[in-house]
Amino acid sequence: MKVLPFTILYPDDKSVIAEQIEQPHFYQFLHRHDECQLTLVEKGAGILIAGNNMHAFRPGDIFLIGGNLPHLFKSNPEYFAPGSTHTIKATSLYFNINGTMGGLFNLPEMKAVKAFLQAGKHGFKVAAAHNTVVAAGIHAVHAASGLEALQRFLELLTTLHSLKGSVPLCPVDYSAEMSESEGIRLSRILSFIMQRYNTPVSLEEVAAVAYMTPPAFCRYFKRHTGRKFVNFLNEVRINEACKNLTRPGKPDGIADAAYNAGFNSITNFNRVFKSIKGHSPREYIAQYNAVNGF
Repeated sequence: MKVLPFTILYPDDKSVIAEQIEQPHFYQFLHRHDECQLTLVEKGAGILIAGNNMHAFRPGDIFLIGGNLPHLFKSNPEYFAPGSTHTIKATSLYFNINGTMGGLFNLPEMKAVKAFLQAGKHGFKVAAAHNTVVAAGIHAVHAASGLEALQRFLELLTTLHSLKGSVPLCPVDYSAEMSESEGIRLSRILSFIMQRYNTPVSLEEVAAVAYMTPPAFCRYFKRHTGRKFVNFLNEVRINEACKNLTRPGKPDGIADAAYNAGFNSITNFNRVFKSIKGHSPREYIAQYNAVNGF
């Protein structure tokens, strides 16, 4: 199961690759590539694993993923259910500030933009308030060709550089260096967790997936994610609960969100939720509705 590295193929006439996909689910293996990746999620929901951090995603969300950062857009379980009619859609731009576009980014006029990208080398999630304008910029690059595509790309970079409120994908001190064998093992572990998070998961089970003893697995997992296994599992579960609590149309109640995310106690769910999000589930829902005008 080869997951690292992932090679982006460049046509002879392009330095920015624009790609639009529409398929049953996102690419389901942890991978990385030299290029920065700017992705607009147009349809679909799940969790983005980026380096040693996680971010729930839903339609309209936009992420800039830094070069060589291991990442995985993990679609929700319903996208893999037998007979599922769910699909995802996303538009992405790929560019390499040190490779194909190195000459451009070394120009004096590009100094500020290059410094901005290097400072946030792991990438960020665009603040929701800016999604509309950035999405329009991504679509403009995708629709253009030749010199016009490059012009639209530069305009988009200028927009990104001016944004406020973006959320880093992972801590600045995170190291993206990882061997291919480590990437394969970590991908196997994360895939197991994402498939089983809503059921009882023991340390012994997940250690067996990694072909390790529990103590060795704990050391390995902490080294590569910066978290204890149980803390990471709780974060996955709370992220899932947050999505279900704020789902458009018919969101889950607090009890249903807790049990659907793998918690068997409302008391424990409330305690873990507050420790991770800093608010109780009710406070989180109220703040989300206030920000989104519900």
